[in-house]
Amino acid sequence: MRRREFITLLGGAAAAWPLAARAQPSAMPVIGVLYGVSAAEWAKPMAGFHRGLAETGFVEGRNVVIEYRWAEGQFDRMPAMAGDLIGRKVAVILVGGSLPGVRAVMAATQTIPIVFTTQTDPVAAGVVASLHRPGGNVTGVTGLGGELGPKRLELLHEVIPKATRFAVLVNPTNPVTMQEGIQGAQTVAHRLGLEIIVVNASTENGIETAFASAVQQRGAWLYAEDAYFESRRELMAALGLRHALPTMSGTRESAVAGTLMYYGTNFADFYRQAGVYVGRILKGEKPGDLPVVQPTKFELVINLKTAKVLGLEIPPTLLARADEVIE
Repeated sequence: MRRREFITLLGGAAAAWPLAARAQPSAMPVIGVLYGVSAAEWAKPMAGFHRGLAETGFVEGRNVVIEYRWAEGQFDRMPAMAGDLIGRKVAVILVGGSLPGVRAVMAATQTIPIVFTTQTDPVAAGVVASLHRPGGNVTGVTGLGGELGPKRLELLHEVIPKATRFAVLVNPTNPVTMQEGIQGAQTVAHRLGLEIIVVNASTENGIETAFASAVQQRGAWLYAEDAYFESRRELMAALGLRHALPTMSGTRESAVAGTLMYYGTNFADFYRQAGVYVGRILKGEKPGDLPVVQPTKFELVINLKTAKVLGLEIPPTLLARADEVIE
């Protein structure tokens, strides 16, 4: 090759390098993440998600791009956010934080793979045909929160053994979760000889009224798994303290915010499992062939600061079983 031709070729290659570098990220697969909460409050679950992705060989910024959308408790924004992600040609969508949000993504696409996270039974909610073989373009991870209700009531009763009446807060706009929460609590209440008061709320004013009603009826407090309630965790914690109601909540973050206790899924591992599924789908597996995963790790979190404010003494045997004690 003559010298002039070599220089021309070298110069052309050098000019192309920056273009190739700029084009590289767009060649990476893109994951869409859509949640009804805020980025700040979901930092730990997302850390678990990233660990799961890494287990399958995917690291954000290195060989995969992630587009995040956070509804921050405004669940009516989720359909538009789902449409935006689909318009960006994402390879797979991770969605959760509310059952309506999951349904919004499912309604928006029947081709892009979807991995959901939910505490509701996805079969009863009509999200999948079965846990073993979900079918279509959908699979995910379920905490089956309704099945945890009995254990939560038992633990709360262990702290206040003299209480005979417990209020269960449910959201009437979320009928599947509402039914799960009521049935689970009533099963244990019957066995322990307790009375269950069902209180409805779907707005902030409704929540405040519900707490006042529970105080009038002298009931301790347990609330069903519900995305709206969790998006108002600071309000729930504040009302529990104001009305001196021992409160069992649906997430660790609620206990950190000031509710008395949380028992349920270990969210870091829960979202790690979701990350593994997203990675497996990126490698070519079909979501409909992947069984819906159920959690294997659970945790008990006790807020001792709240217990002291309420004048409660947590039994030493219960403290010894706690995975985390907030002091």
